[in-house]
Amino acid sequence: MDDILTVFKASKYCSVSPKTIINWIESGHIEAYKTVGGHRRIKKSDLENFMNKQGIPIPKEEIAEERIRILVVDDDPIIVETIVQALEEDEYNYEVISASDGFEAGIQVNHFKPHLLILDIMMPDIKGYEVCKKIKSGEDTKDMSCQHTLMKKNLKR
Repeated sequence: MDDILTVFKASKYCSVSPKTIINWIESGHIEAYKTVGGHRRIKKSDLENFMNKQGIPIPKEEIAEERIRILVVDDDPIIVETIVQALEEDEYNYEVISASDGFEAGIQVNHFKPHLLILDIMMPDIKGYEVCKKIKSGEDTKDMSCQHTLMKKNLKR
């Protein structure tokens, strides 16, 4: 199977910024797809074909990576996509996934083992504070950092 790269990893591979990779994708120079969570992914072979055409040297060694894992939890897909894209376009090596409710967040925490949770405090099923409290009650997750967001949705004046 072909190696799949994140925007950040592709940028390190080409020695350019993540925003440059996104610009190349959006202008059609590099083929990419988006995951359900809005993350861009690039086949390594597609990136290398582009690099060869542009005369960009291909590194001889793989790039070692220690990635900070972030889980974004919100019931509004637009807010999730906005936060995810902002984190992916950042210069740091974040690995970002999303969940749409507290239940899914609990599953993702056990599987993905994020370093940071960004939680909506006003989700319909369980509030962000409660999700964080439950997650931090576990021995393996007690030191996990939780950040809460409050996005005003459809407010009438």
